[in-house]
Amino acid sequence: MQNLPVRRVPTYPIEAVDNALQLLQLLRDVGSLRLKDAAQELEVAPSTAHRLLAMLVYRGFAVQDETRRYVPGPAMGAGPAGVSWTRQLREISRPHMELLCFRTSETVNLMIRVGTKVRFLDTVEGTNALRVGDRQGTVMPANKASGGKAMLAELESAMIEQLFRSHNAEIGGDSIPDVEYPGFLRELEAVRSNGFAANFEGTEEGISAFGMAIHNGRGAVVGALSVATPVGRFRKLFDAGLVQVMLETRRQLEIDIAANPAESGPSS
Repeated sequence: MQNLPVRRVPTYPIEAVDNALQLLQLLRDVGSLRLKDAAQELEVAPSTAHRLLAMLVYRGFAVQDETRRYVPGPAMGAGPAGVSWTRQLREISRPHMELLCFRTSETVNLMIRVGTKVRFLDTVEGTNALRVGDRQGTVMPANKASGGKAMLAELESAMIEQLFRSHNAEIGGDSIPDVEYPGFLRELEAVRSNGFAANFEGTEEGISAFGMAIHNGRGAVVGALSVATPVGRFRKLFDAGLVQVMLETRRQLEIDIAANPAESGPSS
């Protein structure tokens, strides 16, 4: 049996760096952290732990969700949600995505929300020669993506405030400016009223998207579906009955989610 090399403490250790690396390991292995738990684990004051976590948020290694827990961010290179559950959600959603793609000829995406971001779990590319490409693994601002807005619209106003107007949002670069925030709230209200969200070149030039949140058997949001298309085809697609096609796709998908173990996944 090969012996593993002994890890030795460096001659000139840097405590702050070591503490930050320990937090990264905890996020990787545990999956989520409260500020109190991080301070206890490092044996430091909560204010010190907060500064360390704030830097991880700033560099994309962590994000803070609406429950004030820190979870792995996009820079960690791993999905921030439960891996086994997201795999099940992808498997359940895939046939519905393929059928939706067939019906619209456009690219269909499945995404989840983690704090202020959405992570694209899967993509079925459209059949048109000019089409939106694969977005699997991409991370985007939830307040810009159609599916992200559809999920955010189902949160309480206090949660929205915490995500986009708190001190942590400022540190993480997620804060929405004063001049834009009222308009953002009005847009979410329209999404709640209509039952769907749209993105007109909000994330990429020349691309529009239409999104709806999807729910588990308890009615909690577990993700979102979006149909993405070059902006020039969006109006024709919408007028051809996109809302009805998406509603039927969601209805069938939610039946399958409720009947599957993935139904027990995240409810935030």
